[in-house]
Amino acid sequence: MLYTADYEVLSRAFVSGANKLCNNKIILNDLNVFPVPDGDTGSNMSMTISAAVKDILSNNYTTVDKTMSAVASASLRGARGNSGVILSQIFRGMSRRLAGLETANAKDIAECFKEGVVAAYKAVMKPMEGTILSVARDTADAALEAAETTEDIVEIVRIATCAGQESLARTPELLPQLKAAGVVDSGGQGLVYILEGALEYLETGKIIELNESQVSVNTAIDKKVVDANIKFLYCTEFLINKGDAPSSVALFRDRIEIKGDCMVVIDDDDVVKVHIHTNNPGYVIEEALKIGELINIKIDNMKYQHDEGASEAEAEAPKAPAKEVGFAAVAAGDGLESIFLDMGVDKVIKGGQTMNPSTDDILSAVEAINAKTVFILPNNKNIIMAAKQVVDLTETNIVVLETRSVPEGISARLAFDPAASIDDNIAAMNEAIENTKTGSVTYSVRNFTFEDKEYPENTIMGLAEGKISVVGDDSFVVLKELLEKAVDDDSAIISIYLGGEIKEEQLEAISEELEELYPDLDVLVYMGGQPLYDFIYSVE
Repeated sequence: MLYTADYEVLSRAFVSGANKLCNNKIILNDLNVFPVPDGDTGSNMSMTISAAVKDILSNNYTTVDKTMSAVASASLRGARGNSGVILSQIFRGMSRRLAGLETANAKDIAECFKEGVVAAYKAVMKPMEGTILSVARDTADAALEAAETTEDIVEIVRIATCAGQESLARTPELLPQLKAAGVVDSGGQGLVYILEGALEYLETGKIIELNESQVSVNTAIDKKVVDANIKFLYCTEFLINKGDAPSSVALFRDRIEIKGDCMVVIDDDDVVKVHIHTNNPGYVIEEALKIGELINIKIDNMKYQHDEGASEAEAEAPKAPAKEVGFAAVAAGDGLESIFLDMGVDKVIKGGQTMNPSTDDILSAVEAINAKTVFILPNNKNIIMAAKQVVDLTETNIVVLETRSVPEGISARLAFDPAASIDDNIAAMNEAIENTKTGSVTYSVRNFTFEDKEYPENTIMGLAEGKISVVGDDSFVVLKELLEKAVDDDSAIISIYLGGEIKEEQLEAISEELEELYPDLDVLVYMGGQPLYDFIYSVE
């Protein structure tokens, strides 16, 4: 039984839960309902939670308050996609409930689950049942009910986890899309993985190990330019004579592990043997001193007289006065990036389907622009929530325009008038977004049903406003069918962005054929270079 959880228990349970999620990120990606190639829930959730793991293992937090506060802050900045943002909001609510506490009891844990749910629901404009929100709510309700009859934290988490599993199993009954695809909600499954991983630590005392072959998370700490064959320069070895009240050796091991490789930490009664290759021997030693006195210290530079000049921070140039307005846009593809830059967008953030930028990525772009007001064009429905989190992280006035596609972002930028006020520009740009019909041509990544007919994986699909509208065997034929549905008497401009498998030499022929089909409209064809989508189009 466990009646009180301190920072160490909280940290290790969190890391175990995070590792289980990361180890199963491919499964989460494959649970994506829609058959387009954008199944990135697992990638988004794993990168979001890994940012929090990296923070708590890199710092010496000594209370549950500070530990959970760090988790909330780091996960928010690392949040990617809607699933990542929602997860970060759950942690944010949990952090608020644990504020000011050195340790937490069963009631604290149960109530912090509930506060996490409240924060997550507030963050979503139109909450839907059958999603991670439903699973989180049912988990919290079960925890609160259990807290009325037991003070055992392990039992609370066990009951909450079981409730989460049962709630997850019900998600197909709440969302017809899930039922049709024969899957459970991917975000909800991710949350259950976290609970299961945390419970496993609480029951066994062992943290689930991270399976590096399953994850692709940037955990680089050091920016030094080192020889390609020697990633960590300093072979660091010493013994620790434990003090009278030493810190946890296990937590010490976790904290230094991310600082190097070839690590060995052997806890032998009163002495701890440490060996690690690292670029931060000072950090390792400082952490070791929390356990006891150090003896037999040996630090060898494995690349003698290595030139670190490239890693020295360069003096910053004097900062110019902030301009009135700036723009940041998300796009994937050299052609699309060039189009935005040519239109006067200050920063293009690489990203889109399957590679959503984090809140911190967007924040970095905003801060690099040096403007009093920055308009953010997410250009993808799964990036809008992450972009909105930037508002609370900077003093810059942020305007997030809810552009759900690249053409909407382009239309919005073109509608901007430097002579107009911010409010008038927001109105004009939103009107441009509403008047832009958009769609794309891609392929299915799984079997799917359209108009009561079954189609196999790799079938070419035409999407209009995010919904399957046309299915065919040739991507250009599918595009023409989409345009036929989209063009009406009020249409004036057709814009086409070539990507996927379309070659640059095909541009002229595509342009000529479309101009013949629509002689009364302006037909503009560009090389977008976007991955996965042969064509992205807009009709205005």
